[in-house]
Amino acid sequence: MRKLKLQIQTSIDGFVSGTLGEMDWVMGDWCADLNQFAKDLTDPVDTIILGRNLAEKLIPEWIKTANRRKKDDFAKKMANTTKIVFSRNPDQSLWENTSTANNLVEEIKMLKQASGGDMIVYGGGQFVSALIENGLLDEIHLFVNPAVLGRGKTIFKNKACLSLIGTYTFNCGIVVLTYEPLRNE
Repeated sequence: MRKLKLQIQTSIDGFVSGTLGEMDWVMGDWCADLNQFAKDLTDPVDTIILGRNLAEKLIPEWIKTANRRKKDDFAKKMANTTKIVFSRNPDQSLWENTSTANNLVEEIKMLKQASGGDMIVYGGGQFVSALIENGLLDEIHLFVNPAVLGRGKTIFKNKACLSLIGTYTFNCGIVVLTYEPLRNE
């Protein structure tokens, strides 16, 4: 069965954005060891799962960067990988290698049963919260930035029991905490 992994930026106090969606606190200049970690995380990925709002920002940026910087392997991987964008009102996708869907639980369960490599999620708070609440994630990779927001938006709306499977520190000050959700089976 395919794994669905979440990679998300968070502050030390657990927020994924400011109260108005601000992301100015996210460290953009990653060090070489963190870039390698992200590459290793995404290498086995053949499908990217996105919420509509983030897709409208990330996909054009990946395409632009891949076209502008021919040697940017990460941008090329992101631009060329199959993407599924979830939206309440799915329509025809604007981008190559991209389809749209709206039934989150049903579609993710089908994707996990299909053959292929791992899948990775990039998303905003509400979208990721829905994945967590429905028990759809297999790994959670929290990229903890050296910033404290005091208040903001979180992906954890309800109780979530997790098992820590890895901690990684990087020269630029980011710490990655990797968890698996504990399942009641």
